[in-house]
Amino acid sequence: MTTSPDEGEEKEGPVIRDKRRIDPETGKVREGAADKPSTPEAPADGGATVSDEEVASLKTQLAERLTDLQRLKAEYDNYRKRVERDRVAVREQALGQVLSELLPVLDDIGRARDHDELTGGFKSVAESLEAVTGKLGLERYGEKGEPFDPVVHEALMHAYSAEVTETSVMDVLQPGYRIGERILRPARVAVAEPDPNADQEEPVEQAEDAAKANKADSTGKADKGDEADSGDDGE
Repeated sequence: MTTSPDEGEEKEGPVIRDKRRIDPETGKVREGAADKPSTPEAPADGGATVSDEEVASLKTQLAERLTDLQRLKAEYDNYRKRVERDRVAVREQALGQVLSELLPVLDDIGRARDHDELTGGFKSVAESLEAVTGKLGLERYGEKGEPFDPVVHEALMHAYSAEVTETSVMDVLQPGYRIGERILRPARVAVAEPDPNADQEEPVEQAEDAAKANKADSTGKADKGDEADSGDDGE
């Protein structure tokens, strides 16, 4: 009986190598595993370096971006302020148009008060209207004796007076109204200026007084001279 060559050879099975460093049965580190050198890790950046020129370029770009941001912020701040200023101007303009229509009514109330006709229910309504317009920013101005200002006053009458030293308001014919710095209607007034002849009259009066004093002195001296002559004749 012929024997097959494969039958005489032992069949080799799969080889299993336990590479675990810790022995599962003893819990100890196996010899040789602890002494195995570890593989050095490669540098994270792969050994790459950044040159000084690249650093300077990055700093320049950063400064440019920062300048752009600052400029944009300044432009936005200016835009916000301009919008707020325009909003206030539009509000004052609209409010001024409404209040301008009420000025004749306020004039009638003022005339009624001057003639003691502001009584009863009319007085209550008038005071309420004046209070509301005041809360909205309407201000009445124009007083007798204050300096004349052509920006806020309108001169309807003109005269000279020795009682004033500068151009002044002598009488308020119609009060003025304004909202903040905006003039809705100038105050219509009578104006008095210093009398240009007042400065000339004073020197003339002083000269006349001096002449009278000189004349009196001369007369007194003449009288004394006559008395002296009479005394000599008597002797």
